[in-house]
Amino acid sequence: MSLQLKLGERYKEILFSISEVALATLIGIGISAILIKAGGYSPTSAFFYLFKGAFGNLYGLYTSLSYSTPLMLTGLAFALSVRAGLFNIGAEGQVYIAALGAIIAASLALPSYLYLLAEFAIGIGLAVMWSLFAGILKVWKGVNEVVSTIMLNWIAYWVTEYSRSNIFYDPLSPDRTIRIPITGRLPILVENTQLYSGIFISLIVVIVTYVILWKTALGYEIRAVGLSPSASKYAGIKYSLVALEAFALSGLFAGIAGVMETIGRPPTYAIVTSLTNLVNLGFNGITVSLIGRNNPIGIIPASIFIGGLMAGATSMQIFAGVPLEMVQAVQGIIVMVLALPGIIRLIKSKIRRR
Repeated sequence: MSLQLKLGERYKEILFSISEVALATLIGIGISAILIKAGGYSPTSAFFYLFKGAFGNLYGLYTSLSYSTPLMLTGLAFALSVRAGLFNIGAEGQVYIAALGAIIAASLALPSYLYLLAEFAIGIGLAVMWSLFAGILKVWKGVNEVVSTIMLNWIAYWVTEYSRSNIFYDPLSPDRTIRIPITGRLPILVENTQLYSGIFISLIVVIVTYVILWKTALGYEIRAVGLSPSASKYAGIKYSLVALEAFALSGLFAGIAGVMETIGRPPTYAIVTSLTNLVNLGFNGITVSLIGRNNPIGIIPASIFIGGLMAGATSMQIFAGVPLEMVQAVQGIIVMVLALPGIIRLIKSKIRRR
């Protein structure tokens, strides 16, 4: 009977989550429709092409899945930190540094079969190191992780941008770095689309993380520290060690995302001016995590939905005639409204822990 009650509660929670996202989406669309109408454009046409471009045909679906691939991982990076009681917003910078690591590997004279391994090893290694900077400051000097990760994000941005324009630039196309060699690229799943094999890596990482969080001693310690640092201390759990583990795992996830976007997404296979092919992957991951209730399984549909908004934006701009600035404003409104319930829950949980 107790098992039935637990299952019933679980189904209620899932239904509540779905209804919450649906309501937030409708509110976001409503506010955006007012903005579009005020700008002299047709809201009906705009949203028709937004969702058609995202999910209305196979090409749109493939594009949405492609955009969701890194968001699963950056969402996971934030979610795991939250589970450990940390507000780690450093995935953005870790994505940049990981992408730079992939380019560094591509610049080396290696046997062709070693490029993929080197790109992941150097990129992920740099991302974990970058994340641990904030972790060490947190456990050693008590520096708030929000402050340290914001600063590290900007340092990562300018280090990567400087390296792109002054060290690893392509002499034939100075607006980007050297390109990843063909043998160092992830395979494309569907020809003439952006869907690459990294989506399977993302899904595997998400599922493995779910198992770690709910089926292992490490996951129990992470969740215990997140629920109550003081109680977990009396239970013999070392807060500093768990915090460092959480930072390292977050860096790992963001690092995989940064490497895969550089070596997997066609047609660039490089870092471009102002890092435009990488910007906001970490910050959008925060939204994905909040929509998915910081649950690895919930992150999968949440990332696909946000990926769909990104994929459909081009269709809205081209076929509905909505200017780019307004398209971006519409995206921002919908994302902000979707993230709001999760932000409120996060604030409440922080207050309860105190």
